[in-house]
Amino acid sequence: MPIPTILAAVSALCLAQPGGADVVNDDPKAESRFLGDVRQLTFAHDWAKAGESYFSPDGKLVVFQAVPTPAEGEEASPHYGMYVGTLSNDKLKGITLVSNEGSANTCGWFHPTDWGKIIFGSTVGSPSEGEQPGYQRGSGRYRWAFPSNMEIVEAEVKQNTADSSLDAFGVDVVFEKPGYTAECSYSPDARHILYAQVDEAKSHETGRPDADIWVYDTETKEHTILVEADGYDGGPFFSPDGKWICYRSDRRGDNLLQLFVSELAYDESGHITGISREIQLTDNQHVNWAPFWHPSGEFMVYASSQVSHGNYEVFAIPFDADNPEKTQEPVRITYASGFDGLPVFSADGEWMMWTAQRGEDRSPDGKASSQLWIAKWKGLEGGE
Repeated sequence: MPIPTILAAVSALCLAQPGGADVVNDDPKAESRFLGDVRQLTFAHDWAKAGESYFSPDGKLVVFQAVPTPAEGEEASPHYGMYVGTLSNDKLKGITLVSNEGSANTCGWFHPTDWGKIIFGSTVGSPSEGEQPGYQRGSGRYRWAFPSNMEIVEAEVKQNTADSSLDAFGVDVVFEKPGYTAECSYSPDARHILYAQVDEAKSHETGRPDADIWVYDTETKEHTILVEADGYDGGPFFSPDGKWICYRSDRRGDNLLQLFVSELAYDESGHITGISREIQLTDNQHVNWAPFWHPSGEFMVYASSQVSHGNYEVFAIPFDADNPEKTQEPVRITYASGFDGLPVFSADGEWMMWTAQRGEDRSPDGKASSQLWIAKWKGLEGGE
């Protein structure tokens, strides 16, 4: 994948489309050590592209961003909508749109305890003029935008008892801040919301989006900056115990994203005051992004160009909270031609869900289509 001069493009959209020739490396046997019962959740006849999905805490719902497949002769929407569906027998049913028509949306996340409530980044209305998705480098398929009117919003779905279908309610802005604000997630106790915000002053100075990581205290209504460094810092998630956050960064300024974790500092009231230490997990010549914790807190999965810039795969990296600076070797999880990335786990650790361009599905332009996939997780040590 050719990395854009605008570094943050990889992290801000959350769903990247790899370019370049695929590396043929299909190896179901190697993949089966970690993943079982691999199956596709969304399909091109419904979705031109779908990606970045997350489980509800009880594993019964899935939130994801997608673009519906247009009718013949029509063009697909340039913006992602936010959708929620019911996961039943490893299939998505009763999918409903929760974002506003015509808005641009990204990075959904479920409330830890309030069933059916979600947060995500949204422009609410149409994206700011002149900031339509469409940044493209050369002949690559990457497209990103940083709408300055994107805010953190919340919405809700409720299930009909008669037929188990979903009804959507919302959308309400959680808080307003100037500039692109997205990539949000809740703390395990729901008190804090992590998010990334593009610093418009720094971005104007450098000529490329530069985001920092913030946290919002829903009790005190305070915003606290956690990671403020040159380059794009984004995609943050709390560890299962709420003591750490993981994220990706272009700290070196070389367009190769690396993984970081930071230990959080709390005051006596439980308010996050900042970070006590930051630790870099990867330091190589690859693009490493979209880290996500396993419920055990003992490792993270992420997408990497370690195999090839034209063939992203899912890797896992162990993490020892008692010795976080210990060097840990990544473990390759997926083995398939085409993009595999944005991996996440169900709260019980039984399932891994990710975005992939494997299979036979094609987008309206005839190229491999990004869709959601799911598999039984056998463990980092590999199962039978």
